[in-house]
Amino acid sequence: MPGHTFLRGDDITLRPIEADDAEFLAETINHPDVWPALGAYDPLNDQQEREWIESLGDSDDIHLLICADDEPVGTIGLNEMFDVWGTAELGYYLHPDAQGNGYASDAARRLVRYGFEDHRLAKVYANVYEDNDASQAVLESVGFEREGVFRDHAFVRGERVDVYRYGLLAKEFGADAE
Repeated sequence: MPGHTFLRGDDITLRPIEADDAEFLAETINHPDVWPALGAYDPLNDQQEREWIESLGDSDDIHLLICADDEPVGTIGLNEMFDVWGTAELGYYLHPDAQGNGYASDAARRLVRYGFEDHRLAKVYANVYEDNDASQAVLESVGFEREGVFRDHAFVRGERVDVYRYGLLAKEFGADAE
């Protein structure tokens, strides 16, 4: 596995994203079972992914590759980190071949813990389309609660859909979530 492990979960490792990961990222984000759930609407090629990877150091966001058995299975990040409020948005996606194995929950739990313990975040939030039951289950398994609904907020595959806002406070993230 290229790259060095940054964080360890129960069944996954998280490592920095490198230029060599561009092909995997492009394949995954372009997969017809992945991009609609992300709000990604234009195809991305390997070069565009390499350019995104090169830009990662230009913000305070944290982006890591999710690996299982030393193979990449997805990506996860803390975005929109806002030091004044102590908040960040959690985002993630997995290759369809890796879904259903608990990797997203394991990675989310580990990265959220890192955000609370090492970045002194007070809250992590996430946005999920109303029909993305799998992602809602991931968030709820980590301890997130649905806080509200942005009605007809997104336009996905020809129709307006609600977006659910989930949140998790540092004081709610306890040993039982680990």
